[in-house]
Amino acid sequence: MRISNMLHFTEQHRYCVNRHFSLGSLDYKMLSSIYQPMLGGAAIALYQTLYQQLAGDRVGYSALEQQRRLFLLLELEQGERGRRALAEQASRLEAVGLLQTSRWYLEASEETVFEYKLFQPLSPYEFFSNHHLTLLLRDKVGKYTLLFLREDLLAAAPPELAGGQAENISTPFYDLFKLGSNVVDHELEQVFAEAASAGKPAAVPDVTSHAFQYADIIARFPRGSRNRAFVEQLRYQPEQMAAINMIAKKYGLSQQELCRLLDEDAVFDEAGKLLADVMQYRANLVYRQGRRREESFERAAVKAETAGGEAGTTPPPEEKTVEMSYLLAIPDKFTGQCDKTQYNTMLRNEPYTLVLKKFFAPGTVPRSVLDVFEKIDLNYKLNEEVINVLIHFIQAEKRSWAEIAVDKLAADLLGRGVATYEQAVDFFRVKSRFREQAAAKALEPAVATSPRRQSRQPAKPKIPMVADSAGQDPISAEEREEMWRLAKKLDEGRK
Repeated sequence: MRISNMLHFTEQHRYCVNRHFSLGSLDYKMLSSIYQPMLGGAAIALYQTLYQQLAGDRVGYSALEQQRRLFLLLELEQGERGRRALAEQASRLEAVGLLQTSRWYLEASEETVFEYKLFQPLSPYEFFSNHHLTLLLRDKVGKYTLLFLREDLLAAAPPELAGGQAENISTPFYDLFKLGSNVVDHELEQVFAEAASAGKPAAVPDVTSHAFQYADIIARFPRGSRNRAFVEQLRYQPEQMAAINMIAKKYGLSQQELCRLLDEDAVFDEAGKLLADVMQYRANLVYRQGRRREESFERAAVKAETAGGEAGTTPPPEEKTVEMSYLLAIPDKFTGQCDKTQYNTMLRNEPYTLVLKKFFAPGTVPRSVLDVFEKIDLNYKLNEEVINVLIHFIQAEKRSWAEIAVDKLAADLLGRGVATYEQAVDFFRVKSRFREQAAAKALEPAVATSPRRQSRQPAKPKIPMVADSAGQDPISAEEREEMWRLAKKLDEGRK
């Protein structure tokens, strides 16, 4: 029980007990023979007292009572010493999985209530399969007593069955019973659904392929947090859940890291609205810190190898498509890995951090490159799809990844107000065309000087010039009109 101030845990606070099981003879034997030597008699007495707050033939919640009742039943001193003793015994039960303590805040009465959720003792098979519990019992009672308890609680199979083979000949349910499913009782189905959701623990989310749901976040979010009310409102705000999932995917946040960020100050404003920029900045710090840890671990592993040889539901964001006229060519690096549509869909929808990893694979993204794109994202606030198009053209045109060169291109995009995938593609296509024309003009032969000027100047040796064998055709009227159309479209997008 993690209580920093004993004034927050007193005999005046109310409590309730929650259990979904009933103790049997084997459970009582496990408590007296296994758990009591590990935890002590006072902890088992607390467990038994909490169990008896609800009738033995019922499960669910007990009525709310003041904790003074527990102090009297356990003969604890009313005051700080008794509170510390009760918290210590509860912590012992929590450490071995017999108890879970929760603190509720009731807004209506502005009151703090404690919930003690009891769990059934492990069966002998489960207990002796648990390595750390078995070692703890060995440290308390010794090796030989441990072996005696194991033989006393676990009955071995007859030796005659050792070499045989078993076949399951049990009758399945639907081979014997038929349920009347012609009429669906919606009221009964609703009761079953509510009972299942109340007694079922929150499932662990698959963060590799699915977005975080509201239930995944609220199950791990601390009840005593000042942001608890704001997080509870996310259930009815799918757009904020979508923004949270985009940040989590972008920086590879785990469920624990995401809940910790939502618990920090200044992530929500006074009205409870998520401040996405603040959360993204702090998520980026977590991401960079994780990268530094990974690099340190990799360096340590390389050194060790050198020395020793070896060592409420939220739908996912809708995927945006790309029109045929704006499809970009696949770089040689990705040839054979995906088609043109898949590559452009990746640029349109994936975070720039994942795109950078793919471009620099199988190595890691250099820190200098990550720094400049972090500045473009957090300070310039360019859209992800625009940043991805920038990454593509740097790779496709073999431009420099130096900070000055990349920052110059990003500043140009920002100054011209490029905000969409299509505008970014048009911008770089025009830029590439101007660059090709400038290179072609540089290869044209110099204009011959006039004869009068040649007579005044001494004759110079003719230096052979390298000319473009294919020649350079002048710009046609259609091409010039197309260039003006693209420039006008970029200018309108900036306005």
